[in-house]
Amino acid sequence: MRATPILQPTLWRTCRVLANRTRLRIFVLLLEQPGQTVSTVAARLKLSLPVASQYLRALEARSLLKVRRFDLRVAYRIADDQTGPAQGLVRALRQTFRRDSSPAETIFKQATAFTHARRIECFRVLSGRAQTLAELKAATGISVRAIVRHINKLEARGFVVCRQSQYAVVDRSDAFGRELARLAAGQ
Repeated sequence: MRATPILQPTLWRTCRVLANRTRLRIFVLLLEQPGQTVSTVAARLKLSLPVASQYLRALEARSLLKVRRFDLRVAYRIADDQTGPAQGLVRALRQTFRRDSSPAETIFKQATAFTHARRIECFRVLSGRAQTLAELKAATGISVRAIVRHINKLEARGFVVCRQSQYAVVDRSDAFGRELARLAAGQ
């Protein structure tokens, strides 16, 4: 396999964090009511304190949340800084929660497209041009069997399409899908 871009570990880990409906519920709560503490999040979403704390820390570790400490209390809010590493993703998440009829399901489904580094590598190679399975194997060093498994997931999530035995990237019209595609392509 080729050397993977620096972004890939960050992207697949971020997508794994977002591919969790409870963490998405926490994100929505903080969108609607910023500045919540761990205990407030736990109480409102009926979670144990350790689970709420773990999920909040996971979102913070991916630069999706910011923390503010008040003595012994810790308050969380959505990361709004315009220069953070996840700024485009946060903006796309906000837009999806504002405009989509079932945003958590949309985000969950799309995030699962990029929860594996090899899937991102296949997408990155395809973002250059349409390719056959043999060309993808040569470009990535991934076995055809594994490529088929990863491409099937990308197809099922609407990021890749097969035409005449060639796989190509689909242009996304939705904000979150477009941002994930941009990040996966390494742009």
